[in-house]
Amino acid sequence: MLATTRQRKHSYLKNLLVPGIAIGVLCYFAFHALNGKLGLVGRPQIEHEILALELELGELRAERLQLQRRVMLLDPENLDPDMVDERARASLNLAHANEVAIMRN
Repeated sequence: MLATTRQRKHSYLKNLLVPGIAIGVLCYFAFHALNGKLGLVGRPQIEHEILALELELGELRAERLQLQRRVMLLDPENLDPDMVDERARASLNLAHANEVAIMRN
């Protein structure tokens, strides 16, 4: 038996396989870095949502302060007679004889 060396043809596809896969992966990540939800295109939308939520937070904080002030007026140690009168009228649906009641829906 003769010991011969087997020669193989050099394939161009094998030489292009690893760079092709690397370029494909790079393109995938580049696409999502630009167009993804957290990418460069989605960033202004996120900033817009942040501004809208900060405005809503400011409104809710103002409403909370207003409600806290109303609750402080009903404090048992410091009762405000006007607030007690208002709450009693609202819960009992009462009005003085000389007052005009306007019904709202």
